[in-house]
Amino acid sequence: MSRTVLIVYAHPEPTSLTRQFVAATEQALAGQGHTVLQSDLYGMGWKAIFDERDFPSRVNRKRLAYIEESGHAYTTNQQTGDVAAEQRKLLAADAVILQFPLWWFGMPAILKGWIDRVYAYGFAYGYKGEGNRYRYGDGILKGKRALLSVMVGGPATDYSPRGINGPLEELLFPITHGALFFPGMEVLPTHAVYGTGNLPEAAADKELAAWCERLEHIFDEPPIPFRRQNSGQYRQNILADHIAEGQTGLAVHIDD
Repeated sequence: MSRTVLIVYAHPEPTSLTRQFVAATEQALAGQGHTVLQSDLYGMGWKAIFDERDFPSRVNRKRLAYIEESGHAYTTNQQTGDVAAEQRKLLAADAVILQFPLWWFGMPAILKGWIDRVYAYGFAYGYKGEGNRYRYGDGILKGKRALLSVMVGGPATDYSPRGINGPLEELLFPITHGALFFPGMEVLPTHAVYGTGNLPEAAADKELAAWCERLEHIFDEPPIPFRRQNSGQYRQNILADHIAEGQTGLAVHIDD
């Protein structure tokens, strides 16, 4: 079955491993018969700063209130053209793949800026004018899949459960659980390549082959079982006492 996949990627160097993975992603998905959309943020010269220039027609020119202005621009079709185009890509996609290097324990600023600007009020949050009713498993992107493809410079041991940098899945939680699951997407376990700062060519080829193999299952692989806000497991946005009793931290929001 042919589907549409959006690849959003961030790396300024065309010969980087990230860009090699992007090329392999496009080739593998096209080979499966899927339609591939791309957002090359550096190539597009994406404006990463979310500011007053995002609101051509202001509600209040004396004070910049982002939620108010974002909602007004979205609902009145007065967003900037670049933001509206990326929203159309998201709505057209059956799956979204974010490909980027891990820079200072998170995504590159240009990718964060893509989320800041594209995730307008009324679109990714405040959906249907219902405040926080449709989020964490519900929302405008419900039914779509999402996957992170991350290049990590350090060794896997540094990002293991007791590694000095902290577990990778916890470092990326604001992206997987936040930016992706929040507006409704089903998020697959992150695909990480470690030691990319000094990766031999043969090892890189092996990693690329493993990635292409994984892409064959992007639409049937089980997602991370994040707990849904509207599943009855939360009381006033706090996990019910009888669920994961005595436990705290990010992991309690995963129903394993």
